[in-house]
Amino acid sequence: MVEPSQEHRLLTSLATGDRGAAERLVDETYQLVYASLMRMTGGNADLSADLTQETYRKAWKSLPSFQRRSQLTTWLYRIAYNTFLNHIRRPARLQPIDEHQVAVAPDPAPGQDETLSHREVSQRLRRAVIGLPEPLRFTITARFWGELAVEEIARLEQVTGAAIRKRLKKAMGSLKTVMGEDAA
Repeated sequence: MVEPSQEHRLLTSLATGDRGAAERLVDETYQLVYASLMRMTGGNADLSADLTQETYRKAWKSLPSFQRRSQLTTWLYRIAYNTFLNHIRRPARLQPIDEHQVAVAPDPAPGQDETLSHREVSQRLRRAVIGLPEPLRFTITARFWGELAVEEIARLEQVTGAAIRKRLKKAMGSLKTVMGEDAA
């Protein structure tokens, strides 16, 4: 996490075109952005890496318009979140793979039943979160997938901390209902 004073120095250096500052900024924030996208994509490492790269591309392009009303990491999280949403809204582009091109390798993972059960629950939860209305979806993903503090989300959304806590409570209730219905 970038400290506020360090963030100010980095942004000032970035404004002057300092490539070293850009590298330091990526070093300091990459894990947060990538980890958030890993949770959003359900653990798809390749997709998360691609979306992380796209997030930084968009961030560099819009850096001059960053108004510093929130922390840089919060701003980057919002770009990552929007990049993820844009990805899932795109029509899927499937490319068939010839069977003779697929290599078969043994799977060293835990038992199939255990892995499948965990994966199914994770995917159901991910679908339930994505199905939430926008303000609730952003709030829940920012808090739990992006690990942002309630106060930081409130500042980003320009609402009170109490409003964010209410959104979290409402979102959690909705998720509990959906997950309970799916299990039945």
